[in-house]
Amino acid sequence: MSKARISPVRSGFVHLALAGYTAIALFPVLLTILNSFKDKNAIFRSPLSPPTMKSFSLIGYETVLKQGDFVGYFQNSLIVTVVSIFFVLLFGAMAAFALSEYRFRGNTLMGLYLAIGIMIPIRLGTVAILQGMVAAGLVNTLTALILVYTAQGLPLAIFILSEFMRTVSDDLKNAGRIDGLSEYAIFFRLVLPLIRPAMATVAVFTMIPIWNDLWFPLILAPGEATKTVTLGSQVFIGQFVTNWNAVLSALSLAIFPVLILYVIFSRQLIRGITAGAVK
Repeated sequence: MSKARISPVRSGFVHLALAGYTAIALFPVLLTILNSFKDKNAIFRSPLSPPTMKSFSLIGYETVLKQGDFVGYFQNSLIVTVVSIFFVLLFGAMAAFALSEYRFRGNTLMGLYLAIGIMIPIRLGTVAILQGMVAAGLVNTLTALILVYTAQGLPLAIFILSEFMRTVSDDLKNAGRIDGLSEYAIFFRLVLPLIRPAMATVAVFTMIPIWNDLWFPLILAPGEATKTVTLGSQVFIGQFVTNWNAVLSALSLAIFPVLILYVIFSRQLIRGITAGAVK
């Protein structure tokens, strides 16, 4: 069976659209990084201009590294984000496999119940979550953040992955069963490798809200030893005076993990987003 070909005009339009979207999306990032290398006066006088020999300054990065434990904040954010993504992908994929593979009474209702978290934001339950963490003795621990972010990411993960699970060939899975593979082996060895684009998509969409979140670190883990990058950068923002050099430098450092993840998973991410869109 021959593959459908995309006309040169359509291909050129797609590439032009992607280039325009990339430029618009990266402009604020580039602007933040450029201004982090300027002195305070240059930031306000010419925010859109690149740093010059006269305006170049590393005072922001020096302040970030000297004031507070920014390396510790970075480590906390990395631990919380990586562990949360791991659990979201693991439990989300397992739940999606069960919903898509096995037919039982209440299958549809169970899927709707698991996906309801997409429509109801978890922040509405902040008070109950805080009370539960206090009762469990998990306040000011990274475990509290990991549990909340895992619960926050599961609904979207289940919703996306279950659709991809249904596209996996039943013949392949039945062949594995005939060969004596267990359901766990079929899941880990046959199904997961085929839905890597979807896994990468879920990973990126899960990471960004976790890495940039300020609400739950402020509520559940405001202690110095458990601060995240986003919460730690707030020390440079005062009620009357803000150290913009330090704020922009802290944000620039916090941007790099997201960019690195995007570069690593960009191809899988695009495949996961566009899967099924073009026939």
